[in-house]
Amino acid sequence: MHLFNGLGSYSQYLEIYPFHQKLGLEVLPSADLEEKAKKSPYFSVDPGNEEAFPAELDDLIRLHYLVTSRKVTTILEFGVGKSTVVLDDALQANKTQHLEFVSEHLRRTNAFECHSVDNNLSWINVCKESAPTETVTYTHSELNVSTFNDRICTFYELLPNIAPDLIYLDGPDQFSAQGSIRGITTTHPDRLPMVGDLLAMEHFLLPGTLIVVDGRSANARFMKANFQRNWSHEYIAEYDQHFFELLEPPLGVFNKRQIEFCLGDDYFSRL
Repeated sequence: MHLFNGLGSYSQYLEIYPFHQKLGLEVLPSADLEEKAKKSPYFSVDPGNEEAFPAELDDLIRLHYLVTSRKVTTILEFGVGKSTVVLDDALQANKTQHLEFVSEHLRRTNAFECHSVDNNLSWINVCKESAPTETVTYTHSELNVSTFNDRICTFYELLPNIAPDLIYLDGPDQFSAQGSIRGITTTHPDRLPMVGDLLAMEHFLLPGTLIVVDGRSANARFMKANFQRNWSHEYIAEYDQHFFELLEPPLGVFNKRQIEFCLGDDYFSRL
């Protein structure tokens, strides 16, 4: 996929950006960074689980690479965790390299900011204490079962009022939503997370925005079926991740300038 054409060796990338040190992870020279851990069928659907999922370094390396290679300025993250530290590290790198140009030439009010949303306040506090971050603003929000065009889904009550150029969807868990619609909730172990927030805010997003959905294929298909704008979509089974990129002509001079600087001619060739 074009998003990772320049990534190359995972181990070499980690040498350039050793964010794993902030996570307290030791990486042996012989480690296979692309090896996936095997999980039990109920690993991600245990409502009593209060421990963080183990780090998937390959996912985190790719996530970091997306931020640096696309010169991302503003991130909206659903679900805090190890990814929050990684996104913060990548934004710090972008700020070091691109602050002058972004400040002088682009209209990015929330430049080099990551806004991370979670409905679990105690987990937000754990993440804050586990590793310091410089670019992250945490938002605690209740999560409710509701509908989008009569389709049952969940919505956060409060979202950051920003214009992100990268959105990382890795939350919430399916057991936290309050309420039900005609007896239907997401809290059954055989149900699935079903976020509707990005559908509601779709028409505020700028051309060039990238959405990364970690797992959550049912939710990704729900979004794909209900998006109204020209989104490219690709699912990479090896990563178990979905990628949506908003491919539209720029909305104006500032959006065009941002696309040219951050994404280059390759973006316009994909229109």
